[in-house]
Amino acid sequence: MIFVGGLPFSTDPSSQGSDTLSALMEHPILVSVSNSLKAIPVRNFSVKEESTQERATKTKWVYAFQREYATVDPALVDFVGTDEATTCVGLVIHNRKNGITSVAHMDSPDIVDMGLFQMLLLVVDHNLDAELEVHLVGGFEDVSPNFLKSCTRSESDAKLEGYSYPLCAKIFETLCTRREKFHIQTAFILGHNTRRDSEGNAFPIFNGLAVETSTGSVIPACFDGARCPDEIVRRIRVTASYEDCSWNGKLLDTYDTRTDQFRIASCCWTSRQRYIALTRRHLTDSEILLTCSTSPSAEGPDFVDNLRRQCEYLIKYPDWRETFPLKQPRVFERTSDGEWKRC
Repeated sequence: MIFVGGLPFSTDPSSQGSDTLSALMEHPILVSVSNSLKAIPVRNFSVKEESTQERATKTKWVYAFQREYATVDPALVDFVGTDEATTCVGLVIHNRKNGITSVAHMDSPDIVDMGLFQMLLLVVDHNLDAELEVHLVGGFEDVSPNFLKSCTRSESDAKLEGYSYPLCAKIFETLCTRREKFHIQTAFILGHNTRRDSEGNAFPIFNGLAVETSTGSVIPACFDGARCPDEIVRRIRVTASYEDCSWNGKLLDTYDTRTDQFRIASCCWTSRQRYIALTRRHLTDSEILLTCSTSPSAEGPDFVDNLRRQCEYLIKYPDWRETFPLKQPRVFERTSDGEWKRC
C-alpha cells in the first residue's frame, strides 16, 4: 500500500505499475521534493576527503554494491548508501519508529519481489502497521519518453523500454500489492534524474544516495574510495550470481545488522567466467563499455578500470573455493578507527 503526503495513493490493480509510476512522477509533492534534491550538493564519502572533525567523531557508514542490500541499526551506523547507479535504482526503506534502515541497489525487475521481502525482514519486525518511508534515487531516461508513449504494449518489451523504466514500474507495482504502509518520500528517477547534453544525449543527474540513519533523510552521495570492504570480490559476485541458481531472484547478502559486520556470503563462479575475463583483457575501453554496460555513455570514469581489476582477479583465482573455502562467508569487522579488518 502506497501513501504520498500522508494520504493513500489510489492505484489501478490492472496497471502493472506503469500507470502508478506515471502518476507518481507527476505528483506535485514528489515533483517538489525532486526539485529540492537537485539543489543539494553530492557528498563524497571518500576516506581521503573526510574532514578532521568527521575523523574525530568516527563517522560510520555501510556501502551496498550493485544487487546488494544492507539493513542497518542507527545505534551502530551513521549512514548507509550506494552509488554507481545509471539504469539501476537505489531503494531506501526507513522505519520511522525504530530508525532501522535498509538500502538496496536494484538492477533488475527480476529481483524486486524477493528483494523487498529480504529488505523488510528486519525493518518491519513482524509489525505490518509500521510507518515506512521510501526513497528512490537512480535510473534515468535511457529511452526517450516520447518513444515509450508511441509504442504499443506488445512492442514494449524490456529492450524497447530500456532498463530504468521496467525496473521502476516493477518496484511501484510490488509496493502497491504488499500489505505494509509505504510512504513515498522521494522518487528521483527517470525524467527527474535526467540531464541532457547539447546533442540531446541523456545522463543521470545523481548516481548514488546516502541515508542519515538518525533522521532518515536522504542526500545525493558518492563513495569513491570508500566502497569497502572486499570491493573486488563483491563486484565479481554480482556477475557470478547470474550463473549461480542459489541466488536466483535474490539480492546479495553483505552485512550483519546485529553485529555491525560484513559477512560476504559465498558465491561460486565457473570456468566460463575466467574465459570471459581472459577475453575482456584484450578489449579496448570503448569495447568494454559497449559489451558490459547497460548505459555505455553514462558510466563513471572508473567503470572500465574496475572491470579490468575484476578480470585480473578471476584470472589469478579461477577456482572460487580459494576465495570461499568450505563455502564459508568472508567476515569483516569494524576497527576502532573506522576501517574494516578481515576476521
